[in-house]
Amino acid sequence: MDAGIFRDKKAIFYTLGCKLNFSETSTIERIFSEVGIREANKNEKADICVVNTCSVTNMADHKCRQIIHKLIKENPDAFVVVTGCYAQLEPEELAGIEGVDVVLGTEQKKDILKYLGDLSKKNSCELYTVPLKDIKTFSPSCSRGDRTRYFLKVQDGCDYFCTYCTIPFARGRSRNDTIANTVAEARRAAAEGGKEIVLTGVNIGDFGRSTGETFFDLVKALDEVDGIERYRISSIEPNLLTDEIIDFVLHRSKRFMPHFHIPLQSGSNDVLKLMHRRYDTDLFAYKINRIKQENPDAFIGVDVIVGTRGETDEYFEDAYRFIEGLNITQLHVFSYSERPGTKALDIKHIVDPQVKHERSQRLIELSTGKLHNFYAAHIGKEMKVLLEKPKPGMWMQGWTENYIRVEIEKPGMQEFDNNIVKVKLGDFNADATALVATLI
Repeated sequence: MDAGIFRDKKAIFYTLGCKLNFSETSTIERIFSEVGIREANKNEKADICVVNTCSVTNMADHKCRQIIHKLIKENPDAFVVVTGCYAQLEPEELAGIEGVDVVLGTEQKKDILKYLGDLSKKNSCELYTVPLKDIKTFSPSCSRGDRTRYFLKVQDGCDYFCTYCTIPFARGRSRNDTIANTVAEARRAAAEGGKEIVLTGVNIGDFGRSTGETFFDLVKALDEVDGIERYRISSIEPNLLTDEIIDFVLHRSKRFMPHFHIPLQSGSNDVLKLMHRRYDTDLFAYKINRIKQENPDAFIGVDVIVGTRGETDEYFEDAYRFIEGLNITQLHVFSYSERPGTKALDIKHIVDPQVKHERSQRLIELSTGKLHNFYAAHIGKEMKVLLEKPKPGMWMQGWTENYIRVEIEKPGMQEFDNNIVKVKLGDFNADATALVATLI
């Protein structure tokens, strides 16, 4: 491959799905940059289009196809590469879209340059994927987000095979890099001026599966990286969130924030069994209570799926009452979407779409109230905020250590971008999405 053919080429990158996908796209952008391919400016026609897909729901699949069609229409001469979870699960479906040149599976994503050829459009799409059993490589990634945060990929794949989920089929078995190499990625982020890192992965609490290490050991090692002032754990299974991790984050860590994101998926033990989840509501409630006893100001986000097969009216009401009684901060509510090849399709009871929507709305309203109460309880407090450059026409904004969104209504604050400042939290902003703060 002659890398010279890439010099001065322009690329468009489009990412759908989770923070892990965004992190991996950023790595592709860096790979392109190293051979002279730059990101296309607004209104420029691209020479290459890369779409990193998601396949967590039917809607995600649909949106991926829409984006691919749109990019091809806007950049008819571009070489089009489609990768990501949808590409691994349904490569032929994506290859059937006119204008797509290459479809790359999970194992091929890291070697994207070798599949570009001379960037000539293909008469027919080329597919490069491997079976699930052959997805074994861990590709490191640490990317800077749109604001001040970096996203550090610490783990990939999953061994859980929950009945509703296709991710293990798309990303393979649980695997990771060594602690030493992962810490080196964090040090590189610090050298670039990074202040905050979010740890990402598919099942990050399972870190160490391929190296004989533990997630707790990784947390302790990352805590020693000079220059990084904040870490956040993006999502961790309740059965893998050990008491020692909770105690370390809340009491002994210098850099890990009092911010947890813990997937519940259902507050009904009967539904949890149908999902093949590895905990029950008693364990989940214990974890929440343990965190709040140690630090009442800790932010706790929780994932919930509504309308799964088998979720009867009675099971949902059980789940709602359980979630209502939890001392959590915010819910991330997802409507169940049937995925081909999953064990959930063997469950007979199907939830009507309208019922599914009504249940989702009830949980969203519950979440709105919990988040509002959490914010309101902090009005008048003094806290530290990592500021980030706002979108044009907006005030400077940032996040407290416990993930309260803050706005500072003061002009001339651009110089504080990516700096931590002390503020006093005031009342809600106009749309009640943040607290307005003043510098101390």
